[in-house]
Amino acid sequence: MKRKVVLAIVTSFICFVPYAQQLPHYTQYVLNNFILNPAVAGIENYTDVKISHRHQWVGIDGAPVTTYLTIHGPIKKSDYARETATGFRAEGENPRGKAYWQNYEKADPHAGIGLTILNDRTGPLNRFSAYGTYAYHIGISSKTSLSAGISAGIKNTTLNAGKLSFDVPVDPAVAGSGYLNRLTPDMNAGIWLYSADYFAGLSAQNIIPSKIKFSEDTVKLAGGRQIPHMFLTAGYRFFVNDDVSFLPSALIKYVTSTPVSFDVNAKLQYRDFLWVGASMRYKDSWAAMAGLNISNAINIGYSYDITTSQLNTVSRGSHEIVVGFLLGNRFGDWCPRNLW
Repeated sequence: MKRKVVLAIVTSFICFVPYAQQLPHYTQYVLNNFILNPAVAGIENYTDVKISHRHQWVGIDGAPVTTYLTIHGPIKKSDYARETATGFRAEGENPRGKAYWQNYEKADPHAGIGLTILNDRTGPLNRFSAYGTYAYHIGISSKTSLSAGISAGIKNTTLNAGKLSFDVPVDPAVAGSGYLNRLTPDMNAGIWLYSADYFAGLSAQNIIPSKIKFSEDTVKLAGGRQIPHMFLTAGYRFFVNDDVSFLPSALIKYVTSTPVSFDVNAKLQYRDFLWVGASMRYKDSWAAMAGLNISNAINIGYSYDITTSQLNTVSRGSHEIVVGFLLGNRFGDWCPRNLW
């Protein structure tokens, strides 16, 4: 009878310490709030597709590498304020200037659906997730809307035991056990309040707490526990002049048993064409960002993070790129109307 080996591995890879890195870090969630909050699904008049790749802490072997695809769009959403692609435009004026927002109206009641596919690799751990999303939007005043959404799916966590190293000799059955997998259900939920001038959102990810234990015929590895993460975000729009908007925002993240962390972001947008920005993650990093709306069908954003933690002596920073596609864009919008 095959002997079973029980091993407790007290490392950040297996026990998920610190908890804050159970979920991937993003810098350009300002370009894709749907990755953090399912209530955003269907907020625009088109199907929004985002593809992103992030390489965190370049120069550190086994540092996190995250790739995702998100798709979301509305179901039977109409726009009360316009019927054509130029319904808000005035000749010679900025299509995203002050006159544009004077015609802003609340969302008509409608649903949104979405899909998220995400892969996050850190050292010997690989986490693959897939979620389906449903959201519903209603107007609560003449210019303010509220939505609620939920995502449900699966998360497959794979441990490459062959990449583990130990300070003491271990049974060869452990080192040679190959890939071990753990499949768990997962759920996210959120609410989103939005208007012409501001937005605010509250969301939770990893709602279903679950223990992570890996096992196969010869080996059992005792792991850690996935715990819920809470995100609170808000932002406001200021006009520097009719061509330039200033868009500050903040994100607060709470995870049980860890200090509250927060980001502060600032973004300058020129018309509906390009934007630049900066971000500060408290006691962790600074980031520079830039983006370009190439047409009414495609946009791109890039960010570079400079690490300020103790990792800055061995890390060459973090790179993140996001490419977006606007499908079924019947009004020809070059940038989102309800997300900034």
